[in-house]
Amino acid sequence: MAKIGYARVSSKEQNLDRQLQALQGVSKVFSDKLSGQSVERPQLQAMLNYIREGDIVVVTELDRLGRNNKELTELMNQIQFKGATLEVLNLPSMNGIEDENLRRLINNLVIELYKYQAESERKRIKERQAQGIEIAKSKGKFKGRQHKFKENDPRLKHAFDLFLNGSTDKEVEEQTGINRRTFRRYRTRYNVTVDQRKNKEKRDS
Repeated sequence: MAKIGYARVSSKEQNLDRQLQALQGVSKVFSDKLSGQSVERPQLQAMLNYIREGDIVVVTELDRLGRNNKELTELMNQIQFKGATLEVLNLPSMNGIEDENLRRLINNLVIELYKYQAESERKRIKERQAQGIEIAKSKGKFKGRQHKFKENDPRLKHAFDLFLNGSTDKEVEEQTGINRRTFRRYRTRYNVTVDQRKNKEKRDS
């Protein structure tokens, strides 16, 4: 049995130190600097492939593993399928319960309650945001969502060049740090398509 840590922050600019400090007692740590909105994170997948029966996957908070109820449930099922269990450091400890099956059952119930609470809070935040937007619109103050990148942004232009030269969205994400979903939205917005890439390949050949 081994304790395997997983840490995540949403961007390359953010720092993993706090989580890594909390995970010092584990035997191995996997970490990603990518949004939790997608389960297609290289180190998350590496961790899921690495764990074995009897291992304990340790995260500092449940949202480090995933951001929504559906994806969290899928990830927890994958962990349990491998015969491993999940430990979330900011949830109540089950160390005083000697029966392993009872400890696992209570731990899963606590996580389910936490997931429900987190999902409900996200819905309340979205409702408050929507209400705030409606109020701003009625006062003529709403400017809409600001785009993260402008068309002439050097980082975005580099990402477009990589794509047009044959890189996949995933490879672009790995090389530029731009989330692949965000990149696809910008490709659609500025009409950078697979057909353009094929035409470029024909011209270059």
